[in-house]
Amino acid sequence: MNKSELINELSEETTYSKKDITRVIDSLTRVIGRTLKKGEKVSLTGFGSFWLSNRPARKGINPATKERIDLPAVSVPRFKAGKNLRETVKRVRLG
Repeated sequence: MNKSELINELSEETTYSKKDITRVIDSLTRVIGRTLKKGEKVSLTGFGSFWLSNRPARKGINPATKERIDLPAVSVPRFKAGKNLRETVKRVRLG
C-alpha cells in the first residue's frame, strides 16, 4: 500500500476528506521526524515505537571500483512493532 492508497482507505473508513487525511499523515510524519531528530522516542501504544539507532563509523568497499572507503557514523531510524500489531499480522504467510 502506498501513500495515496492509505489516504483512500482512511478517507473511506473515517468519512474525513482526502485533503484532511493527507494533512494529518503529512503532519504525523513531520512530527515523528522532528521528534527523532531531537533524540527522543515516539511510542504509539499497541502499534509500535520509533527511535534512532547509532551506527559506528566503519570500513567499506565501493562496489564499482573495489576501492576501500571509510563510512562515517550515522543515525538511522528504527521501528519495533507493538503487541497489537504483532498479533494482527501473526498468522500472515508471505510468498
